[in-house]
Amino acid sequence: MAKFSDIKGFVFDLDGVITDTSVFHSQAWHQVADKVGAPWSKELEDGLKGISRMDSLEMILKAGNLQDKYTDDQKVDLATEKNTNYLKLVDQMTPANILPGIKDFLDEIKDGGYLLSLASASKNAPKVLQKLNLTDYFPKIVDPKTLTHGKPDPEIYIKGAELIDLEPEQCIGVEDAAAGVESINAAGETSIGIGDKTILKDADVNFANTAEMTLKNIEAQMDA
Repeated sequence: MAKFSDIKGFVFDLDGVITDTSVFHSQAWHQVADKVGAPWSKELEDGLKGISRMDSLEMILKAGNLQDKYTDDQKVDLATEKNTNYLKLVDQMTPANILPGIKDFLDEIKDGGYLLSLASASKNAPKVLQKLNLTDYFPKIVDPKTLTHGKPDPEIYIKGAELIDLEPEQCIGVEDAAAGVESINAAGETSIGIGDKTILKDADVNFANTAEMTLKNIEAQMDA
């Protein structure tokens, strides 16, 4: 883990970190699971966090031993249906859906002269930021279509650092999912995990919730 004084930028995940669109994703994926007859569980729901759309669908089909029942075209149709249902929920979002403390933290980061980029597997990230009135904070967004590997592969966080012209060791990555924390660590960045410390045990810095995340609190954990 780097020293806090070495940090020049932050690379954020979106779902579960800036806003709780993970709830919308879960609702939309649950609808797909019900449609194909796959069992839905908390374990499956948690496993889908931070995972790409097609990989998420494969996990759902595998949970019901259905992975060989659908053609590639049918799988694309199911994923598209999920996204359509998800976007209907996203359309209802407002800045009130920003998680506690995040707006203040983003302001603190900007005022401190740190650079920002977004590393979300969601192709809908720009639309979500627009609904939250946070577009101006993230002029640099990793385009998921340019990626060849999903989380926990480090590619998305490496690109997040490249977009703001920083080395990985100069960046802090912020995640709420174990796959995301693994991705950050593999990229060589300092990882912040938001949520259950037992699940996010590999994170360099842990906060129970977004409201606890401030530059001062991060520095205290990094330089302890």
